[in-house]
Amino acid sequence: MRVAFVSAEMYPFAKTGGLGDVASTLPKALAAIGCDVKVFIPKYALIDHSKYDLSYIWAIGEMPIRVGGYPHKVNVYKTMLKETQVEIYFIDCPYYFNRPYIYSSNPDEDERFILFQKAVIESLQRLQWKPDIIHCNDWQTGLIPLLLKDNYNWDKKFYGKTATIMTIHNIAYQGRFPKKSVEKAEIRPALFYPNSAIESWGSFCFLKAGLMYADAINTVSKMYAWEITNSDFGHGLESALRYRINDFYGILNGIDYGVWNPETDKKIPYHFSPDNPEGKKENKKQLCHAFNLPHYENVPVIGIVSRLVNLKGFNLIAESVPELMKLNAQWIVLGVGEDKYENLFRSLAYSFPDKVSTYIGFDDILSHLIEAGSDMFLMPSFTEPCGLNQIYSLKYGTVPIVRKTGGLADTVKDWDEEYNHGSEKTGTGFSFTDFTGLAMTSCIKRAFDTFTNRKDFWRQIMYNGMTRNFSWDVSAGKYLELYKKAIHNRENMW
Repeated sequence: MRVAFVSAEMYPFAKTGGLGDVASTLPKALAAIGCDVKVFIPKYALIDHSKYDLSYIWAIGEMPIRVGGYPHKVNVYKTMLKETQVEIYFIDCPYYFNRPYIYSSNPDEDERFILFQKAVIESLQRLQWKPDIIHCNDWQTGLIPLLLKDNYNWDKKFYGKTATIMTIHNIAYQGRFPKKSVEKAEIRPALFYPNSAIESWGSFCFLKAGLMYADAINTVSKMYAWEITNSDFGHGLESALRYRINDFYGILNGIDYGVWNPETDKKIPYHFSPDNPEGKKENKKQLCHAFNLPHYENVPVIGIVSRLVNLKGFNLIAESVPELMKLNAQWIVLGVGEDKYENLFRSLAYSFPDKVSTYIGFDDILSHLIEAGSDMFLMPSFTEPCGLNQIYSLKYGTVPIVRKTGGLADTVKDWDEEYNHGSEKTGTGFSFTDFTGLAMTSCIKRAFDTFTNRKDFWRQIMYNGMTRNFSWDVSAGKYLELYKKAIHNRENMW
């Protein structure tokens, strides 16, 4: 099956969040099960042309891509992931992408991704590579299903059998723009009216267009799929999702165990496994040393790697500080975010130098060390479409403490709940439901009590998490089934 995977970001070329990781790992997993995959991303200024051996695609040449009737010069480059046959294509338009960032609040943000999407469609035409599926990701690619079925409907010979799927990585980001953006995209004005397939609260909504015109839709966990069909989490698009409910699925993100695996991880000093976990103790010593904390074998280290914002639950942590600091635990925080939370953790590190250490910023090696050396990992998110750090934590025997939402609910099974239901060997962490500081603190105390007083239980929880399989091998197969459903829907339409 031929799959054109379209994304605004992809690790290691350009990344701001989980989408970049998915765009890197899912295409490789699809290729491993027999798909012919090409990935398309913009060629941002931050992408080092020489480092990644980008070559110019003469078969495409310079393309005039119109935005608002004005043609912009676009060229295309490519490289290949060495370990696979996945080709990466870079849409190059310096006018829009030669900027020191991936996303912006600039007035032409709509134009940047209108051009990107049109350029992908026309690049495929010039390559004469007919995809069975165009896999669109988030709002920056949401117009592709509409453009194929309307603007490029003249080319049925090429695109007549191409199906599209739309993946929602975070429904809070929707690509809402003024009505004039309809004209910029050269979409028929008649398609824009109140409650139409492209209109939302008076704006032209790129993501809604994708939801309404794609042949199938999915998001990145089953629980999040259910949550966003409700008004509390749908951010105004819950009605559109309920309208497409028969074509809407939840597929959990996987992780790359070639990168995140304590048995082979090159970024940690000591390797360990479920059956031989002794190396984790040595990593804990190294972690405490790296963060200038005293090391105590029987004092739990609670790790946090996150954006420091309300959505990730840091308001709960802030309001619970007096109670949390009473615990005989150590806290290691790595992240960047709102000033009030950065300053909070700086002040805690100053006031409790033996209990709290903070690194404001991001460091990949430190993030691996935190996963490998911590005893627990805290993720009290208000909403979490999938989440990856809790899955990394499970693999590294670092027991996750999470709020029961989205992918956190799908991946972490509360030890006490499972035990009380007679399934004492299946719990993998600790979770809470209410988004309150009290609920979070009570959950942390349950984990703390188990760590301190029931070492046999704690070892079992660690083992359970380390032996769970959240690789892309499972999820890639589910995406292949989704692609087949999308193709079936497309064929029925014609």
